[in-house]
Formats: sequence, C-alpha cells, structure tokens
Amino acid sequence: MRTRHLLARSATTLVAAAAVAGFLTSPAAAVTIDGYSADVQRDAVASLMADAGISESAAVTFLRTQAAGVETLHQVTTALGARAVDGYLDAAAKPVVNVLDRTAADRVVAAGAQARVVKHSSAALADAQTALQALPAVAHTSIGLDPKTNQVVLTVADAARGTDAVLKAASALGDRVRVERIAGELHAAIYNGEAITGGGTRCSVGFNTNRGGVNYIVDAGHCTRAVSTWNVGPSQGSSFPGNDYGLIRNNTGSAPGAVTLWNGSTQRISSAGTATVGQRISKSGSTTHLTSGSVTRTNVTVNYAEGSVSQLIQTNALVNPGDSGGCLFAGSVGLGITSGKGTGTSFFQPVGEALSAYGVSLN
Repeated sequence: MRTRHLLARSATTLVAAAAVAGFLTSPAAAVTIDGYSADVQRDAVASLMADAGISESAAVTFLRTQAAGVETLHQVTTALGARAVDGYLDAAAKPVVNVLDRTAADRVVAAGAQARVVKHSSAALADAQTALQALPAVAHTSIGLDPKTNQVVLTVADAARGTDAVLKAASALGDRVRVERIAGELHAAIYNGEAITGGGTRCSVGFNTNRGGVNYIVDAGHCTRAVSTWNVGPSQGSSFPGNDYGLIRNNTGSAPGAVTLWNGSTQRISSAGTATVGQRISKSGSTTHLTSGSVTRTNVTVNYAEGSVSQLIQTNALVNPGDSGGCLFAGSVGLGITSGKGTGTSFFQPVGEALSAYGVSLN
C-alpha cells in the first residue's frame, strides 16, 4: 500500500534528492574521492565500514576504485556480447565478469577484469525470468537477476497470496531460479529528496532537468499519476505501472543539478549512469534523508499491489514511505528514481530510461 504523505519543500531550494553522507575527520577521510562531496563521502565511508566491517582507509580505497571498476565491467561485457553473462563488483570494487568458457575468460583477464566461468547463459536466465513473469502477477513478489550466484531470484514477501503457481514454475526451472522469502510486503514508497506536495500527497524531487530551456523534474510515475498539480508545478507525464517514471514542470525558477544532503550542503550530479551489482550508492529522501548501501540486483520486476514494474534496480539502502521520486546516486553520477521498498530492500527506476523517454537533460 502507498502512504499518502508528501513533504512541503521550499521552492527556492529545489534540488535533486539522493542518499548522501558526511565526511570523516580522520586522516584517511581527508583523502578526497572524485565526484563525491565531503558530506556524501563521509556518509558513504561510514556506511561501508559498518556494512563490510572494513577499515576507513579500505572504505576510501573501495570508493575511489569502484568508478573505474564499473567502467571496465561495462566495456568488457559489451565487447564479449553473448559470451558474457553479466557481472558485478567484488568486495574490493574490482570487476568480475561471468563467462561461459575459458577462452572468453582469457579475454576478460587480458582486459583487466576478473573472470568467472558460470553454468547458465544470459539467454537461459532470461528465459527463466520470462517464464516466471509470464504467469499472472502476484502482489508482493519480485523477480530479478543475481549475477553473483548466476541465478534468477524469486522473492516472496509474507504478504503475498496465491503463490502456488509461481513457486511450482520456479521449482521446474531448476537451479536457474532461487526462491527467497522476506517479511512484510513490497509497496510503492512516497517521499525522497526535498519534498513536493499536491492533492494531500507527498513525494520527493528526483532529478532537475531541462528541455528547450524549460525546467522539469523527473520523478516517480506513481507520484505523477496520482497528482496533477504540485506545489512546484503541474505533472506533465506518467508511466506507471510497467515503468515508474514521470515528469513535472518546474515553475519555481530554481532547478540546480544537485542533491540535498539535509545539512545545508549538496552533492552535484553531473552525469547519468547504469547501476552495477556490488556498487556502493547513496540515496536522499524527505523521510529518511541521506542513506547509503549497495546495489544488490538489477533488472528486477516488482509486483506492487498497484501493478508490476520491470527493470528496476534493487539496493539495501534505507527507504521509507515518503521517499518516492527521490534520486539514487554514486558520487556525482545519477542512477535511479526511488520507486518502492520491501523489508531490507529498496527499488529504483533507472534514470537513463526516464531521461530518454522525455527527451530531457540533467541540469
């Protein structure tokens, strides 16, 4: 179920929202990380230290390494085509590429990445995911790819009912599919970044963008579908369910390309990118403010009670009701728009798809 709240936000401080962190005062944190504001770096480092149980210097090294790791991963998988089966960043932020044979593995190593020979091809996993998604959607379930285990993961929340058919299908697909059970439910969240309000609802600002000199906010589609006029301007489009992106005309006269960090500082967003499993990320929201975590899955279909949304990013960053629409980012790179949450999980619409759909550019 969706929470019908939305935070009022100052029209003069409209900034893209995202999870952000602070900056540690010890010598290791004094080393800057390209693309990270001081506050985002502090929060990201502290979160990584706690999650991974590593030292501060190791956390800084991870964050400084991951941008190059993501770039290498994308280059290698693109070059290999069908011989690559996705990939991820390992615990040291080094790229790992899944391949089907030793010849492809040798090419991966020569390109500067780690290779792992796996059992299931991209086509085999895609067929399994398609088979599960072809069944009648069951609310409070999700289906996504886990490159670390070379499997499709069917997640079933406690609130899900009528799961016999999908569980039977998952069993028939053998070890291509893993079933995970979680507490609670999966639902579209509303809030994130600085808040916007309208019609008794609260959502958060995603990314400030422009087209032809006119400013727009790219936000969650379930927000713009529900509200026609916000305190910042009118909704101009909505794609939900199926996708979860929407567009709001920004009439405030303020549209900086930055994320609020909730302490008076901001994080500049200078480009859009593609999320990678294992990548450390931040998110900002009007309820939970700045939080950090990791990308855990990609290409996830989430079956909300309101309908199914596909190709989402799954993370373990904290999101709560009211965070919908805000942005997911890694340093200065924008990655996604807050869509929803489950127990210990959060889901984001890839921002690149929304930018392309509306023909807008980041401010």
